[in-house]
Amino acid sequence: MVIPKGKLIIIGGAVDMGTNLGSQEYIVKPNYLKFFEQGILKRIITESAKKAGSIVEVITTASQIPELVGVEYVGAFNHLNVTHVGVLDIRTREDAKKEEYLDRIRKADVVMFSGGDQLRLSSIFGGTEFLQILKTRYEKEKFVIAGTSAGAAAASTNMIYRGQSNKALIKGEVQITAGLGFIDSVIIDTHFVQRGRIGRLLYAVASNPGMLGIGLGEDAGLLITEGTMMEAIGSGLTILVNGRKMAETNIYDVEMGSPVSIKNMRVSVMSIFDKYDLVQNQLNIKKTVKVEDGVFINAQEAKS
Repeated sequence: MVIPKGKLIIIGGAVDMGTNLGSQEYIVKPNYLKFFEQGILKRIITESAKKAGSIVEVITTASQIPELVGVEYVGAFNHLNVTHVGVLDIRTREDAKKEEYLDRIRKADVVMFSGGDQLRLSSIFGGTEFLQILKTRYEKEKFVIAGTSAGAAAASTNMIYRGQSNKALIKGEVQITAGLGFIDSVIIDTHFVQRGRIGRLLYAVASNPGMLGIGLGEDAGLLITEGTMMEAIGSGLTILVNGRKMAETNIYDVEMGSPVSIKNMRVSVMSIFDKYDLVQNQLNIKKTVKVEDGVFINAQEAKS
C-alpha cells in the first residue's frame, strides 16, 4: 500500500465561499453558517505547504457554467489573500492533453475540482497523462487535491454517477462506474442530507460491503491524510455507511427492478473535528466543540 504524501479534501457541495460577504443576506445568516473565514476553503489553503502563497488551479470540467464557477472560486480564494489562482477550462479529452495545462498542474500546489457532473470528470480525465500527473504528485509530494460535489464523488476508485433517491433501493437503479482513483475502498455521495441520498449509499455498500460509504452533507467535508485518516471539516454533517458487519442482503438474488433488503448495516454520523481511521475502521468523536463569533473551536485541543 502506497502512503500518499499529499492531502485529499472532499466536500459535499454548497460550500460557503464567502460570496456576497458585504450583503445584508450574509450578515443575517446564523452564526453557525458564517463559516467562510475559518471554513473549508480556508482549511484547504491552511493544509497547503505554501499557505496563502500557494498556486491554486480550479478545474471546472464538471460544470455546465464553467466561466461563472471559475470567477466565483477565484474571488473566494482572493478573499483569503490567495492571489495565484487560475482556472483550467478543460471541456474535452483534447483539452486535457494541452501542454499548457499539463505544465500548470505540475507547478500547482493545490488543485480544486468544482461541482457539476462527475461522469464528465471520469470520461474526460480517465486514462490521461493529466490524471496520472495528479496521482503521482499526490502520492509523492506535499500536494493538495480538493473536490466539491461532483469533484468529491469522483475522487474514489468507484463512484456513483446515477440513481434517483426515491428509487435507490430498487435493483439496478443506482449506477456505479470508475472514478478518478485518488482513494480506494470508499464510495462517496454528496449533497447527502439535503437530497435524501441514504438509499443510494446503502445500495452501493450492500453491493460491495468492503467499501465504506461516505455521505457528505452540504458545507461538510473530510480532510484525508496519508490516505487513511479522515477528519470532518465544515459546518455540515457526514454520514458513514459501513457494510463489513452486514448480516444479509438479497441484492444478488432478486430480479432487476425489484426492491432490495439489507440486514444490520452500520451507520455513523461525523461532525466537525471528528476523526475516522480507515485502517482500524474506528470513529473518534470529539467531546467538546464551541462556537465563538461564528467560528467552530475544538475545545479539547485548545485546552491541551
